[in-house]
Amino acid sequence: MALLKQGERSSVIKSLTTKTNATVSLWLAVGFLGCLLLPWYGIEDGFFSFEWMVSDYLFDSDYAPLFWHLFMGEKLWLAPLIMPFIISGLALFAPNDSKLKTYLFLIGGGVGLFWLFAQGLSIGIRGWQFAWMNELFGPLSDRQFGMGYGAIFYYLSILFIFSVGVAERRGAYGDKFVISMIIFVVLLVAIFIFYPICKLFLLGFINEENSYSFYIFIEKFTDKRIWSLGCIIGAGRCGVALNSLFMAVIVGALTTGLGLVFALLVTRTNLKFRRVIRAMSVLPIITPPFVIGLAIILLFGLSGIVTTFFADLFGVAPSRWIYGLPGIVLAQTLAYTPIAFLVLIGVVESISPSLEEAGQTLRAKPLQVFETISLPLMRPGIANAFLLGFIESMVDFGNPLVLGGNYDVLSTEIFFAIVGAQYDQGKAAVLAIVLLSFTLVAFYIQRFWLGKKSYTTITGKGDAGLPMRLPNMLSVPIIVTGLAWGAFTVIIYSIIVYGSFVNSWGLDYSLTFKHYLTAFSFNFGEDGVQWTGSAWNSFWTTLTIALIAAPLTAAMGLIIAYLLSRHNFAAKNVFEFGTMLSFAIPGTVIGVSYILAFNVPPIEITGTGIILIVSFIFRNMPVGLRSGVAAMSQLDKSLDESSLTLGANSFQTFTRIILPLLRPAILAALVFSFVRSMTAISAVIFLVSAEYDMATSYIIGRVENNDYGLAIAYSTTLIVLMLIIIVIMQIAVGKAVTHRQAEKTTS
Repeated sequence: MALLKQGERSSVIKSLTTKTNATVSLWLAVGFLGCLLLPWYGIEDGFFSFEWMVSDYLFDSDYAPLFWHLFMGEKLWLAPLIMPFIISGLALFAPNDSKLKTYLFLIGGGVGLFWLFAQGLSIGIRGWQFAWMNELFGPLSDRQFGMGYGAIFYYLSILFIFSVGVAERRGAYGDKFVISMIIFVVLLVAIFIFYPICKLFLLGFINEENSYSFYIFIEKFTDKRIWSLGCIIGAGRCGVALNSLFMAVIVGALTTGLGLVFALLVTRTNLKFRRVIRAMSVLPIITPPFVIGLAIILLFGLSGIVTTFFADLFGVAPSRWIYGLPGIVLAQTLAYTPIAFLVLIGVVESISPSLEEAGQTLRAKPLQVFETISLPLMRPGIANAFLLGFIESMVDFGNPLVLGGNYDVLSTEIFFAIVGAQYDQGKAAVLAIVLLSFTLVAFYIQRFWLGKKSYTTITGKGDAGLPMRLPNMLSVPIIVTGLAWGAFTVIIYSIIVYGSFVNSWGLDYSLTFKHYLTAFSFNFGEDGVQWTGSAWNSFWTTLTIALIAAPLTAAMGLIIAYLLSRHNFAAKNVFEFGTMLSFAIPGTVIGVSYILAFNVPPIEITGTGIILIVSFIFRNMPVGLRSGVAAMSQLDKSLDESSLTLGANSFQTFTRIILPLLRPAILAALVFSFVRSMTAISAVIFLVSAEYDMATSYIIGRVENNDYGLAIAYSTTLIVLMLIIIVIMQIAVGKAVTHRQAEKTTS
């Protein structure tokens, strides 16, 4: 700017100021219309029922927008929320390139955000939310419910006006898109991750007298059942913490290794039917965990097919070896290998062949090229795959519940502390803190292992586009391992499919369609199609919520990955860990914390479909985040710089340059978030309602009634449906074009 002439400088400043004023005016209009036309508080029957649009709804205390509440003299504590409109409006008329304009944006947005949350947290459906406020100010005769769409529009408008002020103060180098996304994501993470988790964790410090005590926390934290070394010193069992740690390390290593095997098998070999193998590698992820556990029991249980076969063959008594650590490790490895594969496939596909070609040119042997060039470049993917496998294994309770036997882990202890006869929320909170501590350590070990090395391979320069094939010393064991694990997967799913057609498992093995007819029957009547099957309600609800949550989850994860990989800002490491926090906490704890946090104002969404969507977004977001970070670490920042130099802004650079190169990561995020929304169990158990029942809760109900045929039939239907939708997603997203592709030429 200093190199420009005075007239040119004034012209640039005027242009920038005009754009800023236009942005602020747009968001002021959004907030103003929300406060003028939309209900400020939530609607009990749902906003989109439009039942609130009755005559004179503006003067109805239940439906009135903000301005009309004040006009009627109601809820006067909302009056300060008008100040941001006035302050930000004055800023539009402030001198260009002045600090006054910037400070007015900051003050207006800051005051609005502060007062919105302050009044929401202080006043609820019974008056004051805190006893000390009731003692200080006296009883409050009026009340307020959770925020509605009017408050949401106001929140968004004030948030982005505040972001403009921060950008004008040269936050994120003045990039309004970047700073807006940072502030937006930070507040979302604070609201939907930190707030409910902190509310639950405080229960670990509450004693029997319902008062806070650090002593009670220490007593529960040092419990021998958590930290016992009995299995090491030969004095009994180990504590649940050590059991969980040992199990998670084994599963993390196995899933990462198998994920890498499948990624290399698909991308670096000439094996036929690679597409089939690719589909089979992700098959377990689209299956409810307890269904895989049931199939393993049917194979290796006390009366399992394999167990009885070897017992008859060798004349040995059947054993219960599958119940315990071996069974848990087998089930979790089968269930979570697809996560590692989805992370690693994007990394392997994104490696530019130019470096491998350089190694071959320098007469390095294929095995040397792989060990010294290819494998080190995969370290971000390997580290992220292990971290996700470790965390998933640590927090899973479905497989340990079915196959654990006497091998207790943290997740099952938390589950029974919440839903068991003891009902000790404080114990559950302490156990969750222990689990979170392990996750934090794993997170920082991963960062230490990766270090500050560069893993960039895509620079924008051309290459031959011919990825190196695996050397024979590696291809043979990789092919054998991949085919063996694939065959085992086929056996597991053959058992599942066969079980859906069996009349009564263990009693009558005759084939029948009755389970499918019971769940998914329909008739054609005068009013059209009548969905008479018992499973249709949960089926349509699950499909709708999953299709809404999947793109939102992928978008959130990739935006955060972009911010973490491409920009530096205050408390970046804390922010990154915060985004992984929901992934590190068991779903049961997430479900309970959401009920505690969002069953009362200012955010009342318990019993609605929104709470399910929100829980899926923030529960599954870390996978898209980690795969995005791994893939983006291979993109040279010169691509961004070139785009910005040519006149594009950050938003255009992100959408036109970065996203097309992240198609494997996008696909991984979409697939994972969709299937996890379809198969989620732990959090869903607490968050479903009569109106919003999910497929997994329906299946669990059938299992509890010993109706295994119907449960397996429903699960099989979900598997087929998810396979179809995954193929559609893969076609829609496509592949990342990171180098010149060899094309067939025609005469």
